[in-house]
Amino acid sequence: MNEYVYCGGKFLRCGYTTGSCAAGAAKAASEMLLSGKKISCTRLMTPKGIELELDLLDIVISEDKVSCAVRKDSGDDPDITNGILIYAKAERANSGVEIIGGEGIGTVTRNGLDQPKGSAAINSIPRKNITDAVSNIMKHYNYKGGVKITLSVPDGKELAEKTYNPRMGIEGGISIIGTTGIVEPMSTSAIIETIRMEERVRRSEGYKSLLLTIGNYSESFLHNRLPDISEKSVKCSNYIGNALDAAVEYGFENVLIVGHIGKLVKLGAGIMNTHSSQADGRMDVLVTSGLLAGADLSVLRRIPDCVTVDEALVVLSDAGCLKETSEILMKRAQFYLDAKVNKRLKIGAVMFSNKFGIIGMTDTARELWNDILEEYNG
Repeated sequence: MNEYVYCGGKFLRCGYTTGSCAAGAAKAASEMLLSGKKISCTRLMTPKGIELELDLLDIVISEDKVSCAVRKDSGDDPDITNGILIYAKAERANSGVEIIGGEGIGTVTRNGLDQPKGSAAINSIPRKNITDAVSNIMKHYNYKGGVKITLSVPDGKELAEKTYNPRMGIEGGISIIGTTGIVEPMSTSAIIETIRMEERVRRSEGYKSLLLTIGNYSESFLHNRLPDISEKSVKCSNYIGNALDAAVEYGFENVLIVGHIGKLVKLGAGIMNTHSSQADGRMDVLVTSGLLAGADLSVLRRIPDCVTVDEALVVLSDAGCLKETSEILMKRAQFYLDAKVNKRLKIGAVMFSNKFGIIGMTDTARELWNDILEEYNG
């Protein structure tokens, strides 16, 4: 594809996700099934609003089913799935669009992930993309029946062993993922330089307060509540420590971090690079916070077996100790944040989850929130 991002002083080519590959292959297989005609490429609109033109490979057409593949292109982003073939097989069914996982698609074996235990590891947004694309084809051909889509990745099982999937509770293959449908490549050094550049811009505009977000979840969280404010935030991804170093360097007086607790919980252990390859500690922090909050040991013993922080929050909530645990967590996070900036600026954090909303704020967060609102709206 010919989309680029400017990063680290050079242009890097974007790619597309496994979810886009799956949706494109499913759309094409359905069209060939219903039209009876072979096609060589298909167009797919991604959630990001970028239309892809995808070449189709290994097309097999029979009377009652069609299969084809799309090759994953990660652009200039280093990705273990780059170049793999993602297949979709389309078959007629009674009604609707059914999506199942075949060879090389992982199976969810633990609770707390995007899909229920026992389901194919095809995340919700790719599922919607596939359903929408196939439904549009059915409507175009005035087809009143249904279509069954089977996704497969011949090399998926072997590839998955080189990823975090087995540790996360996805067995037997890779996941079909992607929130925007587009892969935006950024090296570590390029990401950090981009963060620093955005902070310099905010400071040069005269702002004394910096609002940091972690990723898509926190950006959506802010946008839904304060769309004007969210546009002035800086996304630091996993690189919280680097973003705070830059904030001190550039002379900001206030910093507020807003993020999903799945990442920010690590602040409770002083972890300032929240990428899973650097450190985990999520459940350890929750167990420690729960212990200090007086949670029952039988409850705390369940937390290390949770796959996600959201799942652990449900355990704590059901036991009636989520509020007390989050208060301890916020105190620990405040301690480590203050230590990181050596009190050269005022700093705080707001943590939320998709299920429970705002989980907690550190001691300074509410005051910082009000200061930022006043400054950004001034």
